[in-house]
Amino acid sequence: MNLIIIRHAIAHEHDPSRWPADRDRPLTDEGTRRFERSARALGRLVPDVAILLASPFVRTWQTAKILEVEARWPSPVESVELESGATPERILKALARHASAAEVAIVGHEPDLGNLCAYLLVGRDARSPFEFKKGAAACAEVGRRFAPGSATLKWLLPPKVLAEVDD
Repeated sequence: MNLIIIRHAIAHEHDPSRWPADRDRPLTDEGTRRFERSARALGRLVPDVAILLASPFVRTWQTAKILEVEARWPSPVESVELESGATPERILKALARHASAAEVAIVGHEPDLGNLCAYLLVGRDARSPFEFKKGAAACAEVGRRFAPGSATLKWLLPPKVLAEVDD
């Protein structure tokens, strides 16, 4: 499986007076606009995504909906396993249900995504050396077992590079 790992686009800063629950914090207009370019680039880089899983948080769901439109990926599927604070094991539980798919994309949060990459690429207790900026994406080739340290990083692209791919 090629696992496409995407951090949500730029969201509004935490503001309990506007969004008492952090899960309700949306993308900014600029974040939406920038990620639309990145999503088109991702659609060209990975045209055959079989399933798109996303955290139910507003900012991740909006990011996934942009991928649906701009990358022409499938409609997102809500995955509570990708909510902020998820462990690699919890995320892999969601992925195991789709182990037969060749290309799966997930949209989630930091530091969860960096920790997932470290787990898959280095091992169980590895600290994440990966920085997922808002709107960044990575691709890891993962075996069917999802064992710690068993994946290979194919690419990690910050949002600026993705935007250049769209040009």
